[in-house]
Amino acid sequence: MADQISWIPLESNPDVLNKYIHNLGVPKEWQFVDVYGLEPDLLGMVPKPVAAVVLLYPITDKSEATTIGEQKQNPDLYFVKQTIRNACGTVAIVHALANNQDKIKFLDDKHFAQFLKKTLSMSAEERAEFLQVDQDMGSAHEDTAQEGQTKAPPSEAKVNTHFVSFVCKDGGLYQLNGRDDAPIYHGPCTPDSLLEKTAKVAKQFMERDPDELNFTLMALSKVE
Repeated sequence: MADQISWIPLESNPDVLNKYIHNLGVPKEWQFVDVYGLEPDLLGMVPKPVAAVVLLYPITDKSEATTIGEQKQNPDLYFVKQTIRNACGTVAIVHALANNQDKIKFLDDKHFAQFLKKTLSMSAEERAEFLQVDQDMGSAHEDTAQEGQTKAPPSEAKVNTHFVSFVCKDGGLYQLNGRDDAPIYHGPCTPDSLLEKTAKVAKQFMERDPDELNFTLMALSKVE
């Protein structure tokens, strides 16, 4: 789409994402942390509780050709389509936060609480349209995109990696990807098993594209 809005891609870096969410009004006790590996001992190092997990994976012919899990609508899930180029990091953050409003007490005077209040009753497509014109969310994304350890690419850059979020809702593990038409269901899950269940799905992502190395996993954890 020639006139598609483009944002600067976010770096897959907990420090970057934490500055973003704390500016939006997430309490400092909640932070993104690196998941250093998928083995049980490394998963055990991640602070608990874990409210959501964000996966960055490479978009390749193999990843596009194979779908893991099944699309499943759930009215209890907050889902938003991605219509802004390179905004997958922000969409993943919105999915991680909005589906944990029962756990995370967003600061009322900050922007995410207002964004959530205005978009709760909207459809996934209406939320996407609202995000396109929400100057506060756009400015917060742009400011954060400049914070990475590497020089930020231009907003029109074609990026071959993609962020998705995983959350536990109504006893199930769901993958939330703004490029999809609906959430993806990955089977039963509890809040305590969210990280371990997501790690198993992440292994499936890696196995379908074994020559690719550009995968990162971050958990949204309560650290204080």
